[in-house]
Amino acid sequence: MTLHRVRVFWKVAFWVLVVLTTVMCLMPNEQVPSSLVFWDKAQHTLGFAALAVLGLLAYPLAVPRVLAGLLLFGAGIEYAQTLTGWRQGDWMDWLADAVGIALGTAAVAVWARVRGRSLFAGNPET
Repeated sequence: MTLHRVRVFWKVAFWVLVVLTTVMCLMPNEQVPSSLVFWDKAQHTLGFAALAVLGLLAYPLAVPRVLAGLLLFGAGIEYAQTLTGWRQGDWMDWLADAVGIALGTAAVAVWARVRGRSLFAGNPET
């Protein structure tokens, strides 16, 4: 598999997860599949850790933008929830998003370090 195809795969996976996260966070609680309902803060943390991993793999030359974008995305979701009438925004959820972003970033940084690279080196092959 060429580097280009791998990068396209990560980009598609990232954007699919962005759309799924948006839908899941804005749909009424009763419509969320019961298999996905567990401790709310853990859901936010795990979801945003996955977004961070996929985002950093998809856009390795844009680490600061990916991380800032995910923080803004999390804040935007919380604000959008206040507008739905059936969900409520919570700054603690946004904090859980930030923890997930940090954990996902740490995972990618460790993986990059094991491979002898730096997460912030701007290496297009990371």
